[in-house]
Amino acid sequence: MNYLAHALLAGPQAEHRLGGLLGDFVKGPLLAAGEEFGEGVLLGIRLHRRIDSFADAHPAFRRSRQRVSAQRRRYSGIIVDLFYDHFLAAHWSRFSGETLEEFTAAVYALLGQHCLPTRLARLLPRMQHDDWLAGYRQPAAIARALDGIAARRLRRANTLGGAGSELLRDYDGFEQDFLEFFPDATAFAEDFRQQQRDP
Repeated sequence: MNYLAHALLAGPQAEHRLGGLLGDFVKGPLLAAGEEFGEGVLLGIRLHRRIDSFADAHPAFRRSRQRVSAQRRRYSGIIVDLFYDHFLAAHWSRFSGETLEEFTAAVYALLGQHCLPTRLARLLPRMQHDDWLAGYRQPAAIARALDGIAARRLRRANTLGGAGSELLRDYDGFEQDFLEFFPDATAFAEDFRQQQRDP
């Protein structure tokens, strides 16, 4: 899952949502991170990690990874994460009672209120200015995001550039997989949060 999905699946509490968004930027054991973040943020980070594991094992997500061409299969997890944010944005009203624009504005405001890990702090102005999260509705925005990861985040030569074409090559198949997966992910996240409230 990518930023938009993790923000939504983290639930309505601000601390949980912040943790859900920080999950890709906080590495290693969370004991040390506990000195920097409150318990609510740590719960959001733990949920982020659990959702990633849940996705990796889910039949629909695995099927989506197999839809990616052999030349890019090594990066299929990154690719499918972004594709699923596209489908979440495209089908937003199925999964949220607020508009996508209201939700993304609240996410940017939340991030802007906190001291963020360096990489996320550098990304935030561009993310907000170009409204990446709502922009994911457009396949072209997903293609640009994948090209950016290929050029700036991966240290070695890679085949991720141009991976936006994979979405259009089997759009209906990826969409069907997402629509099977996301209700299960929502139920998983809600159950996790409930268990934390009622240990």
